[in-house]
Amino acid sequence: MLLSVIIPCYNEELVILETYKRLTEVMQKTDMDYEFVFINDGSRDQTFPILFQLSQEDNSVKIINFSRNFGHQCAVTAGINNCNGDLAVIIDADLQDPPEVILDMLEIQRKENANVVYGVRKKREGESWFKLVTAKYFYRTLNKLSDVKFPVDTGDFRLIDRTIIDEFNRLHEKNKYIRGLISWMGYKQLPCYYERKERFAGETKYPLKKMLKFATTGLLSFSKKPLKVSIWAGGASVLIGLIYALVILILKIVHPASFVVGWTSIIFIVIFFGGVQLLTIGILGEYIGNLFDEAKDRPEYIIKEKVNL
Repeated sequence: MLLSVIIPCYNEELVILETYKRLTEVMQKTDMDYEFVFINDGSRDQTFPILFQLSQEDNSVKIINFSRNFGHQCAVTAGINNCNGDLAVIIDADLQDPPEVILDMLEIQRKENANVVYGVRKKREGESWFKLVTAKYFYRTLNKLSDVKFPVDTGDFRLIDRTIIDEFNRLHEKNKYIRGLISWMGYKQLPCYYERKERFAGETKYPLKKMLKFATTGLLSFSKKPLKVSIWAGGASVLIGLIYALVILILKIVHPASFVVGWTSIIFIVIFFGGVQLLTIGILGEYIGNLFDEAKDRPEYIIKEKVNL
């Protein structure tokens, strides 16, 4: 049995040696052969030179070096596309997800013959209340809007078997929400509970802007309900407009002397209907943008070079 450990990296020079050390210690406690598939996602620091040096000292270190930064989900995709393992573990390089949990995942997989063992965060250390709250309610909102049910309080940290790897490699959509796609596949999927730690070193690579983009990708990839919401909003605005027009007409007939004609009603109607229209156009635009990306059929990533692969 060969275990592939897929590690996306972006500007991780401060932590990458510790990541390699702890992963190696964990792998040596197993009875499996292993490979580390590091994906250098266009790092601008010394991440690649450090990884290259490790690859010269240890043949189990494989490197996929991107031509530029393509993003975390593209890096994970490249790792899954190029790994050779019977099993694969997806884990970030920042050590927030402890490598030691891999042993627990392997035990669950063997006992239950599971296709997927996903990490569920019981506790998240070193993260702001804003991120904790938004993450909590995002997953629950996505579950309500989507036809597919996703496990809450999870990330991409998980173990997958060759069946899942092969099925994933058949998927060719460009804007991937990987944790959602793996849940969508079905098969036997079980949780592994753990406590998430603080980042070992460096800064988060997911600021608010990227978090919002990622959340939008997840929502649009697995739900058409935003389109239905825009339809209901449009219908509600028409109904409110008709009621408002009826009220004005009655006031004009019943109390013509007291009826004051002004800009308030006009401005109210313009703002209300304009807002609904812009909201609807914006939702449609997001879906059309995704269609545009798929129609162009550009590759998700470009590999500059491979080492030990």
